[in-house]
Amino acid sequence: MSNTRDDAATDLLIREVDDDLRQENLHKLWKKYGALMVGGAVAVVLSVAGVQGWQVYQRNQAQLASQRFAAAILQVDKGDKVKGADSLQALAAEGNSGYRLLAEMKMAQMKVESGDLAAAIALYEKVAGDSGIDGVYRDLASLKAAYLKLNVGQVDGLEARMTPLAVEASPWRHSAREVLALVALKAGDNAKAQDWLRKVTDDVAAPTAIRGRAAELLAALDNGAKG
Repeated sequence: MSNTRDDAATDLLIREVDDDLRQENLHKLWKKYGALMVGGAVAVVLSVAGVQGWQVYQRNQAQLASQRFAAAILQVDKGDKVKGADSLQALAAEGNSGYRLLAEMKMAQMKVESGDLAAAIALYEKVAGDSGIDGVYRDLASLKAAYLKLNVGQVDGLEARMTPLAVEASPWRHSAREVLALVALKAGDNAKAQDWLRKVTDDVAAPTAIRGRAAELLAALDNGAKG
């Protein structure tokens, strides 16, 4: 029995010594690294708070920009186009990339409606050249500018600009192909125009309106060739 009690006492003593050593080591470590640990913890807290604060700020800014855009559109719809245009211009200058895009596209549309195609083209090309805007919207702006340029006879450079948008992977290929067909027609190259138009009519994913226009124009060209 005594051996059992002695073993138990020995185990208890060893545990107490181990506890004391751990406490002493922790105390030493705290004295040596405590300030760093506290600083690291504070840095983590501030980092998390900073990220959360930035997210809140961004949400607030987006909400404010949304309200400003809605107010500008309301001014335009009510007939106060001068104030509406001024509001859109301010938003384009100060807003984030999303609302800058919306503001500039709306201003371009207003210029088209007022007959100022040169100003509309300039605005669309500004969007097309803005690296801060997603490429798909930049390409859309480029297409809108291309249609307007065709309307005023400015075809120089359009083929080079539209050809990359006419590939199969492009979401704007149908419109780009229509533009390329019209550019070819203006250049007197009916065969090339027909090739582009067939690409439009053969593409079942093409919008109905574009396919319809392409089919009519293609039929007219085919009849002309036969006649």
